[in-house]
Amino acid sequence: MKSLKQSFISLNAVALLAVCLVSGVTSTAVYADDASPASPSGGSKIGFVSNDRIMREALPAKAGYAKIQAEFSKRDKDLQDLAARGKAAADKLDKDSAVLPESERLKRQRELADMDKDYQRKLREFNEDLNQRRNEETANVVERTNKVIKQIADSEGYDIIFQDAVYANKRIDITDKVLKALNK
Repeated sequence: MKSLKQSFISLNAVALLAVCLVSGVTSTAVYADDASPASPSGGSKIGFVSNDRIMREALPAKAGYAKIQAEFSKRDKDLQDLAARGKAAADKLDKDSAVLPESERLKRQRELADMDKDYQRKLREFNEDLNQRRNEETANVVERTNKVIKQIADSEGYDIIFQDAVYANKRIDITDKVLKALNK
């Protein structure tokens, strides 16, 4: 019964790895090499790294976030100002609409609609640019993290290091080592 359970666990691990490889998940297993030595106990040496912690705590990730904040803060303020002007114009139109001539009310409604279109366009562009920059900064951090993980795997003889898992025992968690190396 025990060997059947161990076989089932091993089969699940192989199936998980196969699913990750087939689905194109490249960050799940950062390092797996048949040439690496097995751990002294005769089994495989396995590690785990928490991507969430890396993105929250690593200095390169924090620096990237600060760079993005600085780069987009003016545009964000401009958008907030435009939204405030639009709201003020809408409030004024609501307040004055009962006493305005029809032609003036229609003119203001068109101006308000144009202002809203401009705001929506600028907001969409802002979000696209922000997402692109965020993805670039994240890719840089992931690339640096993967290099550090590979260095740790090579120097310490890991057979495989997983990033992101449903559960990982603290004894295989090497996130602190990776953070220390990234923060140098």
